[in-house]
Amino acid sequence: MTPRVPPATDSRPGDGCGLLLPVPDEDGAPFWEYAARGELRIQACDDCGTLRFPPRPCCPHCQSFAARWQKMSGRGRIWSYVLPHPPLLPAYAALPGYNAIVVELAEAPRIRLVGNLVTAADAPLNSVAPSRLRIGAPVKAAFHTLPEGVTVPRWLLERP
Repeated sequence: MTPRVPPATDSRPGDGCGLLLPVPDEDGAPFWEYAARGELRIQACDDCGTLRFPPRPCCPHCQSFAARWQKMSGRGRIWSYVLPHPPLLPAYAALPGYNAIVVELAEAPRIRLVGNLVTAADAPLNSVAPSRLRIGAPVKAAFHTLPEGVTVPRWLLERP
């Protein structure tokens, strides 16, 4: 039987306590390193140019193992969203009305990232009123460093 691994959480006291943290693997580590620099980069095949997310060792289009990290504009649109009811983890219960959105990147509509729509990079996850969420709304990436030192992309409305 495989042991159950609990999700990584931010266990420091204060803002973000108990919220889920990304768990970078070897293929995805560069994504998080670029995010820490305030850059949104997506893995691209160095042979055929196909963008791919989530990151993986082999291109699904041409099966090449050659890859590079292409800088993106950080712009996109809301492709989908959800307002979790009830929150799945206790730490999220303190943030009623928070959202989780799926963003379709402007340069690569087949690439979609999950995050939160907020009023500023360091704003609470529930800083945007649920009534402001709209499919197709233009957004741009902003980067927030969590108490554990991990920087995550969050999303801001292009036209507040």
